[in-house]
Amino acid sequence: MSPENISDEHLCCIIRRRTSHPGIEAKRRWLADRLAEGHVFRKLDDPSATVFIEYAPLETAWVPIEGDGWSYLYCLWVLSPHRGKGYGRALMESCLADVKAQGRSGVCMLGAKRQKAWLSDQSFAKKFGFQCVDTSVGGYELLALSFDGSVPQFCPNAKRGTIDQQELTIYHDAQCPFIVPALEKIRAYCKEVCVPFTIVPVERLEQAKSLPCPFNNWAVFYQGDFQTVDLLDVTHVKKLLTRCPPASRT
Repeated sequence: MSPENISDEHLCCIIRRRTSHPGIEAKRRWLADRLAEGHVFRKLDDPSATVFIEYAPLETAWVPIEGDGWSYLYCLWVLSPHRGKGYGRALMESCLADVKAQGRSGVCMLGAKRQKAWLSDQSFAKKFGFQCVDTSVGGYELLALSFDGSVPQFCPNAKRGTIDQQELTIYHDAQCPFIVPALEKIRAYCKEVCVPFTIVPVERLEQAKSLPCPFNNWAVFYQGDFQTVDLLDVTHVKKLLTRCPPASRT
């Protein structure tokens, strides 16, 4: 995808519909600004397929990770029925070849001790040689494939895992089209049950680099503690509130 065709190409995270989708348009605006920074969005040329990869130079990647000359893999996604056809391997190989051709140090991505639903398949990445080079709060790991022997690392602030706010707090950017509808449902539910909440848009690179937790495009805190980078729906919010009830409910 390029600045020339971004307004016409479908964004296959959510297949384009006849009506405008606020999440897609938010991502399109975010992506248009990122392409000039070296962000790559490569996809299968099929408007019915969710098959794509996104990566960027780590210097301009909206994540609290640092490493000179590295690139960051945001997302590699191949949705059924397109699995098993070699698309994932082709996308990963194209990413690695591109980054290596640029003379960069390697590619890194966010992982975890246990696979998270909203992170790329780390077992697949490890087949290419990715390995854990750093850890952070909540069992999250930084996976990396080095071309020159150097390694990236989480920014020190990403290992803090705490904030002063006690209410449900969600940090997010506009990269994932699913964020907009998820936030709408969470807002509605929290207002319905009178649960305090704070939504914090991440709108600048510097803000993303300084976040107090791992971040891929979304991060959740509750009672001051980091919870997850998984995109939450109302069911998960209910479970979180039940598992960690506010002091006023005890």
